[in-house]
Amino acid sequence: MPEGPELHLAARFVNAMCAGRVFTGKPVKSEVNWKNPEVSFEAEAYTISAVSRGKEVQMSLNPLEEEDKGKKKKKGKVLESLKIVFRFGMSGMFRFTPVSEIPKHAHLMFHTRDEPPMVLSFVDVRRFGRWEVGGGWQKDRGPCIILEYQDFRSHVLSSLADTAFNRPICEVLLNQKYFNGVGNYLRAEVLYRLGIPPFVSARSVLEPLAKTEELLAQNGRKGVKVKTEQPDLLELCNKLALEVVSLEVTFVCSGGTTYNHSPDSESSHNAFLRWLQCYYNPDMRTLVDHNGRTIWFKGEAGPLAPKGKTSNIQLYLMSTLIISMATLRLPHF
Repeated sequence: MPEGPELHLAARFVNAMCAGRVFTGKPVKSEVNWKNPEVSFEAEAYTISAVSRGKEVQMSLNPLEEEDKGKKKKKGKVLESLKIVFRFGMSGMFRFTPVSEIPKHAHLMFHTRDEPPMVLSFVDVRRFGRWEVGGGWQKDRGPCIILEYQDFRSHVLSSLADTAFNRPICEVLLNQKYFNGVGNYLRAEVLYRLGIPPFVSARSVLEPLAKTEELLAQNGRKGVKVKTEQPDLLELCNKLALEVVSLEVTFVCSGGTTYNHSPDSESSHNAFLRWLQCYYNPDMRTLVDHNGRTIWFKGEAGPLAPKGKTSNIQLYLMSTLIISMATLRLPHF
């Protein structure tokens, strides 16, 4: 499943491909995608921009006022900008291609006025992705681990009284109310690199950070510097997400333009595999957590580990290989 870094790169991709381009007409929804709404927006000319926040991308359609040959503004109904929030599900992504090369699983398409015309498509092989027309960010999602790090950190450390933090740290890391942008590969890498067993209580991991934060604040007012080990769990969520983003900052053209962990970019795919130390590593242990998600780790599982939920590595690798081939992108579970 695409995580915070992939959504961040998706927004950057949209901005890079749409910069200086004018789009026209009503966005086209595929007939087979009945779960998502039509986009009731039609303009002779508009621009597109995007921004990410955790596991969401917000796209803005911005109408342009045009002038005719006599340099007079065309009269007509003045349209307002429209925002569309995308959640990628298991396999969502954006593609930018000529009209003649629209991907098979494109479910929402925006056409340019270029000659020949180009199309920005939301592509989703498994159809778990969603878009919401005119909506804002989901209210129950916390600050973004990438773009709102300080707010993210404060939000987590000020919320430790919530009973959610009684749960295992590996499960809390997937709670988007607090860790907006963390998914299965990021949680595995964060815990592995810090040597934290996945099934210890989240509160036992995070309360020391809150106490250190308070100590730093107190001594900071007194002008005393306190040494701390770097990075801690919250810092590493941000740091590792940024590392994944930095694996590919150049968008790749191969048939259509794509981004990040796509088969169109073999170097990016391989770079990501080299970056992984724990997730998808057959030398690691695996367990299925209380939510049915497989966690990859090394060493002891921790006292809160579920009983009788061992994971079959060979079966897991085979299933992810099949999904990878079906979706044409590296699987993120």
